[in-house]
Amino acid sequence: MSFRHALAAWVLALLLVLPAVASAADVTATVDRDNVQLGDTVTLNLRISNAGSDVAMPDLQALNQDFNILGTSQNSSVTVDNGKTSSSLTIGVALRPLHEGTLQIPSLSVAGSQTTPLQIQVSAPNPSAAAATHQDVFMEAQVEPKRGYVGQQFSYVLRLFYANSISRGSLNAPTLKGAELSQLGSDLNYQTVRGGRSYNVLERRFALIPQHAGHLDIPPAQFQGETIDPNDPNSFFGATTSASASAPAVGIDVQAAPADWGNSAWLPARALSLAIDGWPDAQHPLRAGQPLNLSMTVQATGLSYEVLPALSLPALTGATAYPDKPVTGNHQDGPWLVGRRQQAFAIVPDHAGTLTIPAITLKWWNVLTDRMEVAQIPEHQLAVLPAIGAAAVQPSAPAAASSAPVATASLKAPASPWRWIALGSIALWLVSALAWWLWFRRRRAPSADAPLPARSSPRALQLAFLATARGTDAAAQARSLLAWARAERSSIQHLGELAAALDDSSQCAAIDALQQRQYAGVPMAEAGTNLAEAFRAGFAWRGTGPGEAAPELPPLYPFKLR
Repeated sequence: MSFRHALAAWVLALLLVLPAVASAADVTATVDRDNVQLGDTVTLNLRISNAGSDVAMPDLQALNQDFNILGTSQNSSVTVDNGKTSSSLTIGVALRPLHEGTLQIPSLSVAGSQTTPLQIQVSAPNPSAAAATHQDVFMEAQVEPKRGYVGQQFSYVLRLFYANSISRGSLNAPTLKGAELSQLGSDLNYQTVRGGRSYNVLERRFALIPQHAGHLDIPPAQFQGETIDPNDPNSFFGATTSASASAPAVGIDVQAAPADWGNSAWLPARALSLAIDGWPDAQHPLRAGQPLNLSMTVQATGLSYEVLPALSLPALTGATAYPDKPVTGNHQDGPWLVGRRQQAFAIVPDHAGTLTIPAITLKWWNVLTDRMEVAQIPEHQLAVLPAIGAAAVQPSAPAAASSAPVATASLKAPASPWRWIALGSIALWLVSALAWWLWFRRRRAPSADAPLPARSSPRALQLAFLATARGTDAAAQARSLLAWARAERSSIQHLGELAAALDDSSQCAAIDALQQRQYAGVPMAEAGTNLAEAFRAGFAWRGTGPGEAAPELPPLYPFKLR
């Protein structure tokens, strides 16, 4: 086969595969519990996003090796968010493990996609539950781990077993001193077999966080309710039987933080990550005076967001950072609490060059390995380009220094009439342009009684800024403040340079507050600085007092050279 024929066959195969890949749906496989006892049921949920109406039931034969398939169910839903419609189909598969150990739910082919393999840990039945199988209602209590640290989250689980239907009842969690106990998520409902008898199970999970070191006893939880026995002929008429049960008391040993931990926040977690997103790239370079929006996130398994430290950036040289409002929250990962804190920053470089973001570290205690670890964001060095329209300008050589070589060259050059014709044309053009400019200036010159245009008067620009400062438009205030400043100091390019040229702390603070409102979205009420009041007396330039006149001539080099 020639190369041309082989290439054509490869392209044809690719075209045949692409439609199948494009039509593959997004499928996610999850289980309601990954740690069960032998005899319990587990629900495998296969969620298919944007599923069509012709999704076939997947082949579940691979599950028969370790599970009994008790039944399947389907549930579809449609959501509309901001005018965008999305649909999903969830296939539920009820499974009962066949033996103890770590059981594997293999990858399944669902709607043209492969699911991720899952693992379930199956332990032996609780002996106390087997002894209670003659009862219609009984309870279990489980806490893990048995030993931990102050501030660490423990998993406390209550299970209510009932053979008959419950018409009404209440399950009261124990009351603890020296620890926080809060429910995680909604109750789980499933079936199990204990001693050959089938039970319905209500499982309720709690996050237990001890506040003091020592031994902590968790008293029994109580259930009070009424059950209906389907074998009782009077149950047809609503007859019920009172039922009660209590969970056994359990206890844990709590250790204090290590004595040499220091002043850092004590963070005992099962896992912790620290990251920053939003670094510039080739398509979005960083420029002086323009904000760089970074987002720092810390997430910890086994900790609530309330105990995570507030995020901040180290001190920056050559830039100013403006933090936004933090975004916080918790979610559940099985029996564990996952806390998350996110902080956005607007970083505004003062000048072109290299901006260094120092390394950021966070010390925490790994409760799984029982040792200290450090989450770190490495140092980043960012190239800062000049502001648009403010590239560095090389100063021209003095006229006196350049005239001598030109004169010498003209003496040695041979005479040419074309050269004199060109010089005469240029001179004539210059005279014409000067005459036109004088005529235009005389035509547009105001009378002695007329006020000067607003752009030609620093005082008029100051009044325009003060009028804008009484409003709420941060962008308009920044533009009018820069226009006024450039009328007095033409080298000023952005607010960072203006603040560096001032010698008054209140004016620098007002510029800082204005940039926070403009770049970080800080409300005007929180900025806390009166912009108009700070500049009412004029600019306090370095080396001059407020209201004094600025130098008549601009500096020789109008741009900063660093």
